Amino acid sequence: MKIIMMGAPGAGKGTYAQYLRDKYCIPHIGTGDIFREEVRKGTQLGLIAKQYMDRGELVPDDIVIEIVKRRLQEKDVEKGFILDGFPRTLNQAKALEEVVPVDAVVHVVVSEEVAVRRLSGRVICPVCGRVYNIYYEPKPKNDEVCDCDGSKLVRRRDDEPEIVRNRYRVFYQTFTPIIEYYKERRKLIEINGEGGISFVMPLLEKLLRENGILKLSPCRENL
Repeated sequence: MKIIMMGAPGAGKGTYAQYLRDKYCIPHIGTGDIFREEVRKGTQLGLIAKQYMDRGELVPDDIVIEIVKRRLQEKDVEKGFILDGFPRTLNQAKALEEVVPVDAVVHVVVSEEVAVRRLSGRVICPVCGRVYNIYYEPKPKNDEVCDCDGSKLVRRRDDEPEIVRNRYRVFYQTFTPIIEYYKERRKLIEINGEGGISFVMPLLEKLLRENGILKLSPCRENL
């Protein structure tokens, strides 16, 4: 199963990708994580990317594409992957199709108001990266700490309502051409993400199976 998870801030794509990763043991690949790992290793590409990131600039497409390409050639993606945060430009989308054609692009759709409400309650574990919400599922057992490792949960500075509204609008200004690109290729699956994970995930799994994309058996049954 080779899919891209796409959605505006607050749509929940990271949560759904995390669920699929845990249930089917498929790597959840975020571009930010890849960049940080390349920088940590001190690779040539990582050092070039770091120069742009340190200046607060976008990393050029050719560097991003090469870094993602290398990650998708690693052994752990043999059964598939869930891409999150890539592609971010039409050029990246076209390049990805030449490297590893994806089976589907899942566009999780929520309204602007729902996005604002969700992100105002979002808390994140700084150690394992798990995402919780004090208003919606998945809620932490304790609003202060991570269920898995007990680390103190933190809030992102860019989750303030007005910032979220701007991020939401910028997302669709940026990603509409990419969404249309995959729609034309009949690879786009759009799903309403406003119902919460207990409603959305069974529906998403059903759609993926009906489209012949999800063929794996769960590696963990207790999710």
